[in-house]
Amino acid sequence: MKNLRMKSARAAMDWSQQQLADAVGVSRQTINAIEKGEYNPTIRLCIAICRALGKTLDELFWEETEE
Repeated sequence: MKNLRMKSARAAMDWSQQQLADAVGVSRQTINAIEKGEYNPTIRLCIAICRALGKTLDELFWEETEE
């Protein structure tokens, strides 16, 4: 599943994928793969991304489910 919330939060900060990657210590390709839904990041990386973007885990990574 694509992570459009992460992409949107990054864009709202006017950051490129490379800038986010540099902020969290991974490659641009890793950020691209997360946004495209091709890579499932570790919880440590999720937290680093949330801190860099000023968001919570729920806001960026929690999948909405219907009850």
